[in-house]
Amino acid sequence: MALLEVKNLSISFHTRHGETKAVEDVSFSVDRGETLAIVGESGSGKSVTCYSLLDLLPRPPAVVESGSANFDGVDLYHCSSQQMRQFRGNDIAMIFQDPMTSLNPFLTVGEQLIEPLIYHSDKSQRISRSMAKKEAIDLLDEVGIINPEARFGSYPHEFSGGMRQRVMIAMALINKPRLLICDEPTTALDVTIQAQILKLIKALQKNRDVAVIFISHDLAVVAGIADKVLVMCDGKTEEQNSTREVFQNSSNSYTKALLSAIPSGPKTTKSLAQEGSPLLEVEQVKTYFTDFSNPSEKVVKAVDDVSLSLQKGEILGLVGESGSGKSTLGRSILQLAPMNAGTVRFSGTDLSALQPKQLIPWRRKLQMIFQDPYASLNPRMTVYQTLAEPLLYHGLANKKTVAKQVEQLMDDVGLARSSVLKYPHEFSGGQRQRIAIGRAIATKPEFIIADEPVSALDVTIQAQILDLILDLVKQRGLTMLFISHDLSVVRHICDRVAVMHQGKLVEEAPTEALWANPKMDYTRNLLSAIPASNPSLRRD
Repeated sequence: MALLEVKNLSISFHTRHGETKAVEDVSFSVDRGETLAIVGESGSGKSVTCYSLLDLLPRPPAVVESGSANFDGVDLYHCSSQQMRQFRGNDIAMIFQDPMTSLNPFLTVGEQLIEPLIYHSDKSQRISRSMAKKEAIDLLDEVGIINPEARFGSYPHEFSGGMRQRVMIAMALINKPRLLICDEPTTALDVTIQAQILKLIKALQKNRDVAVIFISHDLAVVAGIADKVLVMCDGKTEEQNSTREVFQNSSNSYTKALLSAIPSGPKTTKSLAQEGSPLLEVEQVKTYFTDFSNPSEKVVKAVDDVSLSLQKGEILGLVGESGSGKSTLGRSILQLAPMNAGTVRFSGTDLSALQPKQLIPWRRKLQMIFQDPYASLNPRMTVYQTLAEPLLYHGLANKKTVAKQVEQLMDDVGLARSSVLKYPHEFSGGQRQRIAIGRAIATKPEFIIADEPVSALDVTIQAQILDLILDLVKQRGLTMLFISHDLSVVRHICDRVAVMHQGKLVEEAPTEALWANPKMDYTRNLLSAIPASNPSLRRD
């Protein structure tokens, strides 16, 4: 008998705009020690299905209309609130996508770890605080937190993204659950940290005989960790089979479309880089920050003596682990982060020597696509206002011509003109990224820095955004610095690659030359951590 068996599950959301079927007649099972991956595009019903198991959906508007979820013989959908509290955390635990939205910033990591341990302990055998602390420290050590005794008293913001995710795993495992639900646990993590987290989950699963439901849009990751796969689309089951069968022998058109969207292999389009003097020259740039959380006010060398150049029409990939200085270098180039030393020349002009007012004309020529469009788009501005603002500010349009130019931008980035008066929250993640791209190209720039532009997007939307970027580079003659932790994407889109580590540029080469013959051990480690999209190549 399976540990969890879900049968004929249907979930709807009832709002003032009508009824939306989020999940429709979905069935699956997962046994002890087994990993089930649930994949599909954003909005397919993956997270809604799993959130419903723990009664985490808002009611209303969510309604579980039919179905059952038998966990070790108990139907979760017919549990009382008290019964569900016992299951939640004790028997079934969840690792959420973004640890910073799940961890309390006002409590130490240690306090957050021992809280569920004490809360869920049997009243007749209440665990002492000292014992809870010991168990928490042991678990922090088990999930790979260095010096766990000291880090027990640290706050979430004092950890890196990968370390925070390890803390979330520890919180999920503190009460020794039998089922672990992982909701996009490796999104936005660099490849080495991602590989560490996946290895950790598999090791803990083996040691503790835990069943795992793994929700992800990254099919290469799924290929490496899952025993079987459930493919969802528009709330329905498209396919359900072993991982090997789904990836290698699927006859389902939707599944095949997902698999074909995985970026793989080298760039297929010709480089548009032009010979001659570089368009952008970065020389010996240093950008330092003071860590005020450190009693000694330690200086952090975010960018340490970095030099690089880009030819007109070239796409340069900038890769490295989180904290390597990639984004800071991008912001330094655009003079959005104060440099301590070095020069940034664009078309022969030293931007680093200009005053803020003198930079204004250059802002039109140099633009940035930020990682999180929801954070970079003004929630109070419509798409029309967002796209019109740079046009009017830089004098590229007037009140009579701006509407036509905004419509053209909507066409350029593949958005319906009819949605021009909508606000950012009314769009999907992929659509918001298109808006951000539209804003960046509105001023007809010569150079764009794309900072993780496809992070957290599902594979089909990711493929669309990458195709859009390549088309814009070709049509508009753009030069681009493409910052990413996804090395498969970088290989697919970039002409050259520069590798950063601890603020320094450690290697630079044409993309395929780097893949074929990396010079540095650090680069080799990055490349070896790329998940293989073929289950036959799993590193178990």
